[in-house]
Amino acid sequence: MIRRLRNRLVPVRPTEPAGPGRGRRPRLRDWAELLRVSALFTVPGDALAGAAATAARPNRGTAYAMGASLCLYEAGMALNDWADRDEDALDRPQRPIPSGRIAPTAALGAAGLLTVAGLTLAARAGRPALATATALTATVWAYDLRLKHTAAAPAAMAAARALDLLLGATATLTSPQGHGASSASDAARRSAAPSLALAAHTYAVTAVSRHETHGGSSRTPLAALGALTTLGALLARTHPTAGHLPTLTTAAYVRTGALLNLHAALNPSPPLTQRAVGGGIRALIPLQAALAARSGANGTALALLGLVPVARTLARKVSVT
Repeated sequence: MIRRLRNRLVPVRPTEPAGPGRGRRPRLRDWAELLRVSALFTVPGDALAGAAATAARPNRGTAYAMGASLCLYEAGMALNDWADRDEDALDRPQRPIPSGRIAPTAALGAAGLLTVAGLTLAARAGRPALATATALTATVWAYDLRLKHTAAAPAAMAAARALDLLLGATATLTSPQGHGASSASDAARRSAAPSLALAAHTYAVTAVSRHETHGGSSRTPLAALGALTTLGALLARTHPTAGHLPTLTTAAYVRTGALLNLHAALNPSPPLTQRAVGGGIRALIPLQAALAARSGANGTALALLGLVPVARTLARKVSVT
């Protein structure tokens, strides 16, 4: 009797998963939830927009950059949940780690393996691409382990997205399989403007995401609404060879990302704030399409727009946040 009472009084530590999932092997859906696979469609467009900014056709280096980006993004997702396992045990106990569906060590191991895979793929695109991927990796790990709950979090996430686009530009121009005679500085110069646009969007969305658990902020989603709308207006200017495509892609961008921030500003509840964050993440795809269209890469822009309904459908099954 005393032993039973003692067991009831001893609290379960948040880092020790408890729940219906404890003790069973993780299922594919558990990993899909941990890795936010519904957000994967927002990643390849970074490299493609970077390639478009260089005015070069996508090549094998671009493909290596996309593979590296996907691996490093997923590494960040796994590391994020591992680092937040105690907090999630209180605020999001249904997440894979606190619910016991995936062990913390498994999530950390996945983050490490995916990081190695990402750097290996970047190395295949050449040393400049590997250097950029290394900087991206350092930013991702620093964000998840140290910066996420500090004032530097939005800037760190913005830097990560900008580096991801730069990775695509660098791999396209400098890879042995591509335009190897070009320099990394040339890639950085050509991709500076689209990298800045991607960073501005990411900064705004990340600032809103800091309130998605508890809500309560009208000012932040209102500022994000202004930032995304202004960015859309700048992107809507027509490229001589793009016709009306920049307008089309920009309209899809504003509709996907900006309007949900208006809802969150009017009612800053956790559900509406989370919807604004999810919309901001999905809006990366039409943003990448708009950046490609602004560079005259119409085929790339149209291909990216085709991912928008797919990402929206998958987001209904697996949350992007």
